Amino acid sequence: MKAMIFAAGLGTRLKPLTDTMPKALVPVAGKPLLQHVVQKLSSAGFDDFVVNVHHFADMIEEWAAQHCEGLRMHFSDERSELLETGGGIRHAAPLLCDAERFLIHNVDILSNVNLADFWMHGEEADAVLLVSERSTQRYLLFDDDMRLVGWTNIKTGEVKSPYPNLNPDHYRKLAFAGIHQMSTSMLPLMQEWPNKFSIIDFYLNQCAERCIRGYVQPGLQLMDVGKLDTLDQAEAFVNLQ
Repeated sequence: MKAMIFAAGLGTRLKPLTDTMPKALVPVAGKPLLQHVVQKLSSAGFDDFVVNVHHFADMIEEWAAQHCEGLRMHFSDERSELLETGGGIRHAAPLLCDAERFLIHNVDILSNVNLADFWMHGEEADAVLLVSERSTQRYLLFDDDMRLVGWTNIKTGEVKSPYPNLNPDHYRKLAFAGIHQMSTSMLPLMQEWPNKFSIIDFYLNQCAERCIRGYVQPGLQLMDVGKLDTLDQAEAFVNLQ
């Protein structure tokens, strides 16, 4: 089972810690964020990893060499340019295409998601996005069959959808959790996109033609470790898991 971990970000909201280390190696409860994610994935059966790297890339590669014995670790090199989420997946395609599908996990997301159960829900879809009912300004929109139909910003009223005149009020509004899975059959569809693009924009572009679903785990608890003031909360969160 193959997984890609997004670890290339600059981590600007975690400065000054990220002045001397990548966000992926920022410690929470005595372990780097990357270790928390790798251990969670490996406990769910994932043993083949692709990690994209940019900021302090050498430090991530050195850490993996010392701490990931027994796991297959590959690195998608974005040292020359950050490629955003969609561009990062496309750039890593040669490392991903030997599997039928793969899971994508942001390195700064901690959660109680049952990854093995989530993985099972991807067998008959082109992509599955972990989503939740948490409050935000930006929501993905799903129909009654949990198929993706659009996106909206409820503050500005902006709507993105391949379906003309889509009314967000007629659909289920759910927040993206930063964890998703994709069939490798989707990778060739990215070839005409620019070097940098958002994976959400790609999903929205494809959702009328391909089966892209949302998945809600009952009782999902999730934390985005994106700012300095979340580190203490993150430690408490980890200790409760």
